[in-house]
Amino acid sequence: MLVSISIKNYALINELHIDFSSGLSIITGETGAGKSILLGALGLVLGNRADSSSLKNTTTKCVVEAIISIDTYNLQDFFETEDIDYESNTILRREILPSGKSRAFVNDTPVTLLVLTALRARLIDIHSQHQTLQVSDQQFQFQLMDAVANNESKLASYKSGLASYTKEKKRLEEIQLAQREASLQYDYNSHLYNELLEAKLLEDEQELLEEKLDKINNVEEIKQNLSEALQLTTDENIGIQNLLFSLEQKLAKIASYSGEYQELLDRISSVKIESDDIIGEIETAYESVDFNPSEAEQLNDRLQLIYNLQKKHYVNTISELLTIQSELFKKVNTVENAEQSLLDQETIVKGIANKLDAVALKISDARSKIILKLSKQLADILADLGMPHARFQIKNTLSENYYKNGKDSLEFLFSANKGGQYGELKKVASGGELSRVMLAIKKILSENSQLPTIIFDEIDSGVSGEISNKMAHIMSQMSQKMQVITITHLPQIAAKGNQHYKVYKEEVNNITTTNLKQLSEDERIVEIAEMLSGKNISDSALTHARELLN
Repeated sequence: MLVSISIKNYALINELHIDFSSGLSIITGETGAGKSILLGALGLVLGNRADSSSLKNTTTKCVVEAIISIDTYNLQDFFETEDIDYESNTILRREILPSGKSRAFVNDTPVTLLVLTALRARLIDIHSQHQTLQVSDQQFQFQLMDAVANNESKLASYKSGLASYTKEKKRLEEIQLAQREASLQYDYNSHLYNELLEAKLLEDEQELLEEKLDKINNVEEIKQNLSEALQLTTDENIGIQNLLFSLEQKLAKIASYSGEYQELLDRISSVKIESDDIIGEIETAYESVDFNPSEAEQLNDRLQLIYNLQKKHYVNTISELLTIQSELFKKVNTVENAEQSLLDQETIVKGIANKLDAVALKISDARSKIILKLSKQLADILADLGMPHARFQIKNTLSENYYKNGKDSLEFLFSANKGGQYGELKKVASGGELSRVMLAIKKILSENSQLPTIIFDEIDSGVSGEISNKMAHIMSQMSQKMQVITITHLPQIAAKGNQHYKVYKEEVNNITTTNLKQLSEDERIVEIAEMLSGKNISDSALTHARELLN
């Protein structure tokens, strides 16, 4: 339940702290006194969006803090999942900076607004005036039916299955789309792939071929230079080979006289050995040089094939062509093996769908079984609220479509008068009737859920007299199982509260501020008397106020 709320620098509020209790709490005040500001601040700390316009003083930050007792509502798993410290008295805090940026905290742990709103759904139901129209919303009607049918665990299983189904169905559609697109390109891709495959390309082939062709095309120049090189090395008079031999002989004669000479001899001997090897290789190269027109033609043809393929695929290397060949293989293979992939994915989707259908059927059956019970409960409560002939016609039908909360389509019709035609709530019910229907639904929801707190913002709109007494009685019944806070203009409802708070405005130094205070017993008498007769309180109004309170 909501233990307290503290507000600083929000709208018309400078600083405000108020403690709440269990049971039924009443908030009253003149129109425009700031009741909506109080709800706005509470909405802010529960995850509503805001900006710097929320600040009373735009130079300092706004802070709203709420303490909520949660020790009996099994929320430990939620806190563990969100990695937040669990406290039986949990502190929610929201800060709005002058720049318009905001920060949110749960037990001093920074959280996102998504976490706050998820926690809000487990803690507090704020029923504002415009939300009365929710009663005609199909999702809200399903929420009512599922609470009575105790469908919470089945819905959790269904939503988990629906997420898997949606994921795998999307995967199936991607495979189908890829198959269609690949099929359109299959013949062309297959031709390109086979063309590259038949070419039998090798990674470094192009460089080797170009080198060979370069040698063949310059065979005369190569042969001439190799011949001259041999002459320089083997000539009997000036050849390098003979000169090195003579040099080696000269040093050999003096090598024994000094280590220095021996070292020079060794080095010359090494040079001579290396020289002999080089000369041998030059001779081999010279002998192997030959112009082969057939080989030149083959090399030219092979290189031209490679160049044509590179031009066709807009690349410059065989490595890039091999990459394209690999990609084309995947595309061709995808089409050739797509049928099996498609069958495999269809099997996965069908398996999930079968399990999902089974859960959806259980949800639908549970809903259908409580229709008579729910219709009677609503009718009985509305009879107590002065609508003895109110009737509901609820039809729940299992469809072929997957919705976020099952496969049902729902028809939730209403008739307020005896013999009247059934129709949609928002079309056949007046404002006062809608308020009473909504209160009846909230009462049933409170009996079938563990929600700690509900706040009504003038749910009594459009009713008066004895009906307001009965609405107050229902709120009082609800407050025995949960904390109920109601904003009201009706004295009959105000008198039923266990606690009574008044919202009021005051001027301090020509600046208007909104305040909230808890009323004493005598102050409650005066407040209710004022609600009965206006500012000029009569003795009879005071007497009537005391009677209502008693």
